[in-house]
Amino acid sequence: MNSIITPDGLSLSGFRLQFITNGDSAQEHLEGAEAALRGGCRWVQLRMKGATPEMIVETGRKLRRLADLHGHATFILDDHAELVVETGADGVHLGKNDMSPDEARKILGPDKIIGSTANCLDDIRLAASRGADYIGLGPFRFTTTKRNLSPLLGLEGYRTILAGCRREGITLPVVAIGGITLGDISPILATGVAGVAVSGAILNAVSPQSEASAWIKRLENPTTSHI
Repeated sequence: MNSIITPDGLSLSGFRLQFITNGDSAQEHLEGAEAALRGGCRWVQLRMKGATPEMIVETGRKLRRLADLHGHATFILDDHAELVVETGADGVHLGKNDMSPDEARKILGPDKIIGSTANCLDDIRLAASRGADYIGLGPFRFTTTKRNLSPLLGLEGYRTILAGCRREGITLPVVAIGGITLGDISPILATGVAGVAVSGAILNAVSPQSEASAWIKRLENPTTSHI
């Protein structure tokens, strides 16, 4: 997949398909990530809600090695900017209740990727003003893999928000997230998003590796029907 370059000149290689880990154990997080990587995904976010810092660091270091084995894939750590260096992650994704992107930048310096969660145009404006490199915009629809969901956006929400970004000259790449299926790819890309983030759609498949490959093929050619 083509790399996306942020306004600050950072390369977001593999941005088109982002896999977000989920599971009840470190092993489940790693197994899911490895399946996605084997399927061709080149962007993995480690999201271990409720885990201890020690567990996150140990799992993150193992994921770093897996990512390097699969084409030096991008590894993003969810929430914990303070653990990015210890895990070897390429950056951090910050939720709306986490520290701000500019605070994370003070910790991480100019060369790490910083993503920011958004649910509306105001969120994107704020994240852009504070130096985020990309936006995770959602949720698209209801999903069971994330608690405390913000209001659902649907296609019309994405169209409206992305149109607002274009009017205001906000050029941060946006990834759509939240209950997205293969059949949503063509219409959701048409709204102007640069990629999609998925978790359960891959993890719950009969073969997560094959499912990841199917997502990549559809993202590369969104008008082709899935067989």
